[in-house]
Amino acid sequence: METPPDHMQLLDIGANLSHESFRPDLDAVLQRARAHGVTRMIVTGASSHGSEHALALAHRHPGTLFATAGVHPHHAIDYDDATDARLRELARDSAVRAIGETGLDYNRNYSPREVQLTAFERQLQIAVDANKPVFLHQRDAHGDFIALLRRYRDRLPGAVVHCFTDSGEALHDYLALDCHIGITGWICDERRGTHLRGLVREIPADRLMIETDAPYLLPRTVRPMPAHRRNEPMYLRHICEEIARDRGEPAEVAAANSTATAEAFFGLAHAADSAQP
Repeated sequence: METPPDHMQLLDIGANLSHESFRPDLDAVLQRARAHGVTRMIVTGASSHGSEHALALAHRHPGTLFATAGVHPHHAIDYDDATDARLRELARDSAVRAIGETGLDYNRNYSPREVQLTAFERQLQIAVDANKPVFLHQRDAHGDFIALLRRYRDRLPGAVVHCFTDSGEALHDYLALDCHIGITGWICDERRGTHLRGLVREIPADRLMIETDAPYLLPRTVRPMPAHRRNEPMYLRHICEEIARDRGEPAEVAAANSTATAEAFFGLAHAADSAQP
């Protein structure tokens, strides 16, 4: 993969860099990301412990890594008053740029649906109280998800539906609520993501952000395909190029727009001011 020009700077809004697969070589992962134009990454917090780890990484790499703090619906069964208090504490840290990953997942139902709904609503309230945007997960739960989000949306500074994979109808519901949309390498999956190639044209540039969701969702169109099959932030450029092709615009335009949109959403300074050399 060719090294991008210096002016092509990307921001990965969702990378699970606290995942154990990154422990042996995180510094090398970050170096490869920079070499491919990915100058900043938002590290996803998906549990109380995971959120603490994400914040620790952000403190270790200031200006390059930032964090979210939240509990994924898979872990909603573990959400209690102590969890709520800890997330509120983490939310006060300036490196925490959003509350989440939170939402609903009725596909696997690792936590009972009523428990997911309670944990989701409590985290929406944390975001309202902390005046921070939300980083959202939704799978096979659109009706309940949009109904609860509507109740809080006007009190939230922002909301991004992370790793959007849903229908055009769901997309239009989110855009009508002034939500941002996160697109991952799912768009590169010929088995289940081809519908996104058309839908991505319908997302306004100031609502579209891109992400890897590393180490998951390695784009299936990457060549050569790495033997380890681990996704990492360096592949964000590949995702950006695929999205740009589907939108009928130069990759540099897609990169500049998605980065500017992410900077505004997460309240980050321009890359020239905040990225480490």
